Amino acid sequence: MAGEKGVYGLIAISLAMLFVVLIIAAAGTYFHVKLPVEFWSVSLFFLTFAIGILAPVAGVGGGVIFVPVVSAFYPFSITFVRGAGLVMAQVNALVSVPKFLRAGLASLRIGLLAATVAGAAAIAGAKVGIWVVKAFPQGKYYIQMALGILLLFIFAIMVTSKRVEFPEVKEMDKIAKIFNLTGAYYEPALGRVVEYKVTRTGLALLAFAGVGFIAGMFGLGAGWANVPVLNLIMGAPIKVATSTSMLIIALTTTPAACVYLADGAILPLIMIPAVVGMFFGSRLGAWLTVKARPKVVRYIFLAIMLFAAIMDIYRGLHGLGYI
Repeated sequence: MAGEKGVYGLIAISLAMLFVVLIIAAAGTYFHVKLPVEFWSVSLFFLTFAIGILAPVAGVGGGVIFVPVVSAFYPFSITFVRGAGLVMAQVNALVSVPKFLRAGLASLRIGLLAATVAGAAAIAGAKVGIWVVKAFPQGKYYIQMALGILLLFIFAIMVTSKRVEFPEVKEMDKIAKIFNLTGAYYEPALGRVVEYKVTRTGLALLAFAGVGFIAGMFGLGAGWANVPVLNLIMGAPIKVATSTSMLIIALTTTPAACVYLADGAILPLIMIPAVVGMFFGSRLGAWLTVKARPKVVRYIFLAIMLFAAIMDIYRGLHGLGYI
């Protein structure tokens, strides 16, 4: 019981840290409170430290929180924020994935198959994203609003779906059988080994292609949609879905990040404190994911998704001058 309280206490502290930093940043950006120059770099460290703790638990790459939050509350160009977002997602995933693989939570077979499709799509999305910003200055805000609406749609599906912690898959599809997409892991909440298999792999690969394209375009990690695809379409248990999502992110964000790097959209002022914070936070986050109950993982994922959706829609409306 004491250990479980420690897990949830760390999650609560991370959320509190996240909101305190955002309140101060909002005071400087929107209410013109004079803040020291050093605040922006130091606050980025604490912000990404908190994101690094929460993101692995939710199965997202950190970029889905980092990009909408920093673009809304910090005085940085959206292009630099998107480039940093991909690197944040990559760092977060690379730190947490080894622990997931050792625990048997992340499926290497599913991850490699999905990343092959999503990685190619992410490169195309990154190129289109940079082109849109240069060719249509207002177009990025419409697309960002569309992303927020998409996140709300996925949020609604996850809220109304049943048995997402341990879905029942009666029969594997042909692709899943060919690649032997099965696995097993020990679930502390049940006190036994959970065996699983997946289905509808063809449909899932099409979804991963779309997710990769959108993730590359907006500089997001793809966990915001990887988890629903793995859990709701393929039928993987929620912990397997969140952990495998991090593996997919680790494999797909590198090529997209290289596109932003080649275009000069990587700013050290943002990158250095953010990477350090994400690195240390992710180590704690990976430990939390193994310890937390599946239902708690689901709730945190839903909360982060809803917050990111609201921020995306707000940023789009604000950029267009409606609010």
